[in-house]
Amino acid sequence: MRILDKSVELMGNRHMALPIAREGYSFIIPMAMATLLFGLLGWLYLTGVFSGLTLFVIYFFRNPTRTPPSSEGAIVSPADGKILKIERHFENHFLHQETVKISIFMSLFNVHVNRSPMSGRVVERVYHPGKFFAANTDKSSLLNERNALLLCSRDGFEILFIQIAGIIARRIVCYSQKGDLLKRGQIFGMIRFGSRVDIYLPPSVDIRVRVGDHVKGGETMLGYRDVKKTKDRD
Repeated sequence: MRILDKSVELMGNRHMALPIAREGYSFIIPMAMATLLFGLLGWLYLTGVFSGLTLFVIYFFRNPTRTPPSSEGAIVSPADGKILKIERHFENHFLHQETVKISIFMSLFNVHVNRSPMSGRVVERVYHPGKFFAANTDKSSLLNERNALLLCSRDGFEILFIQIAGIIARRIVCYSQKGDLLKRGQIFGMIRFGSRVDIYLPPSVDIRVRVGDHVKGGETMLGYRDVKKTKDRD
């Protein structure tokens, strides 16, 4: 269903205000009810087990407040996790140019809400069904279920980021559609239970992270672009 820009902005703000991602409630409520039932029945072992599971699911679907850098040229991480790889890569599906590819692995213990790396309009959104290989392997970028978003800023600067399902993750959630406007740090989706996000940046971007760094979605600056130079070229 096509979502109007204003609706998407309001929806993104609503998601950012919730302490728990809305997708979590379908897991949390049944588990909490089962915990209560087992407690009332006096089944202490099951009460303990389901209490632990409920708390873990609440923890997994947490949605902490994030404050993006104020600089217009900042490109922030789309996901929480660990930088697996930073490499030169010719991206021939959307950008059709040499890029810097940054791969971010999201473990079960990371926040799984995904946020826009910069402000801009979604010019392409393409979903690919696929396999469910471990998200920390190279083949997951090519073979796993994934959802690609091509984002273009007001001055024509384009980046690509791809949500990739993992061996446990079986559902990619994306609220944004082609034509929607996103703000830097705005929530655009999530991936359930362990996954990966790849982001492709033009080589002109000054990369500010290294392999092994732990990053926070919507807050950690992955790179910086010279906005003035981009505008001068236009």
